[in-house]
Amino acid sequence: MPMRRKIFALVDGTTGENSADFYDYLMIVVIVLSLVPLVFKETTRLLSVIEKITVAIFILDYLLRWFTADLALKHGAASFFLYPVTFMAIVDLLCILPSFAIIAGSFRVLKILRLLRALRVFRAAKLLRYSRSLILIVDVIKDQRAPLIAVLVLAVGYILISALVVFNVEPETFQDFFDAVYWASVSLTTVGYGDIYPITTAGRVITMISSFLGIAVVALPSGIITAGYMDRLRSEKEAVSESDTVKK
Repeated sequence: MPMRRKIFALVDGTTGENSADFYDYLMIVVIVLSLVPLVFKETTRLLSVIEKITVAIFILDYLLRWFTADLALKHGAASFFLYPVTFMAIVDLLCILPSFAIIAGSFRVLKILRLLRALRVFRAAKLLRYSRSLILIVDVIKDQRAPLIAVLVLAVGYILISALVVFNVEPETFQDFFDAVYWASVSLTTVGYGDIYPITTAGRVITMISSFLGIAVVALPSGIITAGYMDRLRSEKEAVSESDTVKK
């Protein structure tokens, strides 16, 4: 196997080789370690060493993926020009750039994007124990997307309407319409932080209605997904039973 194909098999992690699995788990550890310095306000010598080592590994990983871009994107020589503008490549770059002193200050928060790198690593890892259940849940969401979208539209519509009403009922409480939308959102989800709240009777009535409706809005998606999940499990069991019967 040519060197470039070996490198691609290593970083892509879809070949099932032990070396690819090791690389996946290694990157998970590096990602977690790279987030450790963000927990502390002051940078110590140890944290600085961790930062430099993890960033060096990120840079090497970025270059290896760019080096094998044609094998991943399958667009020939154009792949090397297309790779830097792909979503995960941009995320990788945003993970690296904030670590350089020239731009580190204001872009420090972008290091949190390193969490997104884990999506690719977990996707490549052979997590056989969970793959069937995850695929099943994704399929259920796809099957039930119509009722789920209907619930989402209902929730967004109510948030906008209740925000519009309370904004006009209590203009002195809400500085702008966004404040009213924020209040409507936390009220509908029954969170209620208490930082913004109506003080008039009409506003409080709207809040009570939002809280009651919020219980239903939160319960509906859960019920839809649960029902779809149970139906899919039942269908799979029936299919297995029919298959066993045919074999007998």
